[in-house]
Amino acid sequence: MGKLILEDRAHGNDNKEQKNHHCMDSLEEKVSVFVEDFENIRSDEDSGDDYGSENSSNNDLHGYHNERILFWEAQEALLQEIMERQSITGQKLRQEVKKIIDAVRETEFCSCPKPSSNGLCTHCLRRILVDRLCDKALNAALCTSKWKHTKQIPGGTHEYVELMAVTPGPKKQVPFLIELEFRDQFEMAKACDEYRKLVSQLPEFYIGKPEYLSAIVRVLCNAAKRSMKEKKIYMGPWRKRSFMEMKWSKSFEKGKSFDESLSTSSLPSPVKGHESCMHSSTSLAVVVT
Repeated sequence: MGKLILEDRAHGNDNKEQKNHHCMDSLEEKVSVFVEDFENIRSDEDSGDDYGSENSSNNDLHGYHNERILFWEAQEALLQEIMERQSITGQKLRQEVKKIIDAVRETEFCSCPKPSSNGLCTHCLRRILVDRLCDKALNAALCTSKWKHTKQIPGGTHEYVELMAVTPGPKKQVPFLIELEFRDQFEMAKACDEYRKLVSQLPEFYIGKPEYLSAIVRVLCNAAKRSMKEKKIYMGPWRKRSFMEMKWSKSFEKGKSFDESLSTSSLPSPVKGHESCMHSSTSLAVVVT
């Protein structure tokens, strides 16, 4: 069939690739610095004197209110910046995937013994999507991540689609993740309104590079931690960043995520995940710019 060429705001030169790396480094600094500063602020507040005057208590309450507003505004700004940068590359691929999904959803595609009540069986949809992409001679594969149960996190498995792309100029393979249950990964029943607003800004499914998904996971998990603390609700280990990262850990490694904490050495060593991802050597790779 031929390659699906993605020419999203492309200039086709090495300077653009270097510029993108600088942008990603800058974005990493913003996310890391904000998280560290926030933790320092919370630590200072927790170690403060609890026996102040009424006026002091009012000031503390006012300070907490201002800090809370700043936190959620910063989270929203970070998320928007990440998603804007993520949207620049891979626009034609997103259009192609959306076209396939919309067409499949119009049919009775689920072949499960017990079909989903809402007719949106992602188990079958992932497999059909891979078949359709491969029919277009694209190098797509169904990936299954598996990790063991430990004291820190429960064991589990997770399926998603991976499509190998190549960069223009000096050819280098880059994984593109297709997560069909993206927004659902972050839904929480008893979250605060600010967290719900963040989640509502996420697309239904994610199609993009691992490094942007890594940044989104970091922002949302940090926001989930804050939301649960405000609601005084226990945060289950399946909500934590270390657990979320296990779902796409191998593709994070392939993509050489800008976040150093996503390297295999920083993942909990007892639960180092295993992932099966079968790519056809005869398939053509998507060219991204």
